[in-house]
Amino acid sequence: MSDNSAAWIDSPYADLTIRDAPMPKPGAGQLLVEVRAVAVNPLDAIIQSNGTVMYGWLLYPVILGEDVAGVVVGTGADANDFAVGDRVVAYAMGLEKGRDAVSESGFQAYVVVDARLAVALPAATTFEDAAVLPLAVSTAAAGLFEKDQLGLDFSRLADAAPRDDVVVIWGGATAVGGNAIQLARAAGYRVITTASKKNHERMRRLGAEAVFDYRDPAVAARIVDEIGDSAVAGVLAIAVGSAEPCLRIARATGATRIAMASPPVSFYEQPRRRGFSPARIRLFLKLGTRTALLQVRSRARGIRASFIWGSAIATSPVGPAVWGEYLPGALASGSHQLYPEARIVGEGLSAIQEAIDILRCGVSAQKLVVRLDPASPRS
Repeated sequence: MSDNSAAWIDSPYADLTIRDAPMPKPGAGQLLVEVRAVAVNPLDAIIQSNGTVMYGWLLYPVILGEDVAGVVVGTGADANDFAVGDRVVAYAMGLEKGRDAVSESGFQAYVVVDARLAVALPAATTFEDAAVLPLAVSTAAAGLFEKDQLGLDFSRLADAAPRDDVVVIWGGATAVGGNAIQLARAAGYRVITTASKKNHERMRRLGAEAVFDYRDPAVAARIVDEIGDSAVAGVLAIAVGSAEPCLRIARATGATRIAMASPPVSFYEQPRRRGFSPARIRLFLKLGTRTALLQVRSRARGIRASFIWGSAIATSPVGPAVWGEYLPGALASGSHQLYPEARIVGEGLSAIQEAIDILRCGVSAQKLVVRLDPASPRS
């Protein structure tokens, strides 16, 4: 087995640096994966710009990266559902509190992942297409099904009888939104979502019964009219700034829960440099003020608004239900589509920083993917 290499970040605000990394060793319930493709996420850009603020437990240097696809080259004890040679996609959890931010993070040639957050790929699925899945589907599952979020019933995923209850998903064209639509539909719920007009038909193909343009000034009222007398099981607010219109929808429909996947302000609006600056001070003042006002207004109407933490599914029944029971069959049958579309932006670890920089400029209905080991004869 060749030596490992990784894209390290030595401190918040620094560019990634490619250099050697220790070869990870799988523990009980873990897999050692030779990585063939990775995807970048807003989380990677946010940690690079704000690591000490939002992820204060990280001890630098660390390796970023959550979305990986590749080949199993080693297994730990009790990882009985996988074997060496299996092609898998997996959620790399190294950045989470209490995890190993070196061996368990994704931007490297070899990574250790939890077998319970991995799934075998159908033969026709490429690594690049699969790499879009892990963090998005996990965050969607946490928002929909965790008991301290929307708390929807996931007991019969992919085999649920249709329900009359509606789930509103603001930001359906996002990576989390597209997966949330599919998971909510698999659980039997009706889905109403928002997206730009160019993505409306795509949202319907994913399972939404109605799609509205989020740019429409009257969109919240139109969604309320569409819901009519139907019960609203919950509202999922994904895009930045979506909490306010989602609160209006919840108040008008009697919904009591809002799960939020994005903060009320964009963390891309600040310079990547150390220390305080007028831009950073304004950002955090705005963040604190808007968050506090949202909580006050929500609680005054008996609505619980909470932020989603995607990794919560790793230690709850939601993880095994989605990754272990639902995804294998849903991916094999094609009933769960790999969403969003993979946009390959480069090859090799050195392309990851460029991918993160592109992400900061805005990407719609796509996820940026970097291919690793292009010289390998395996796909």
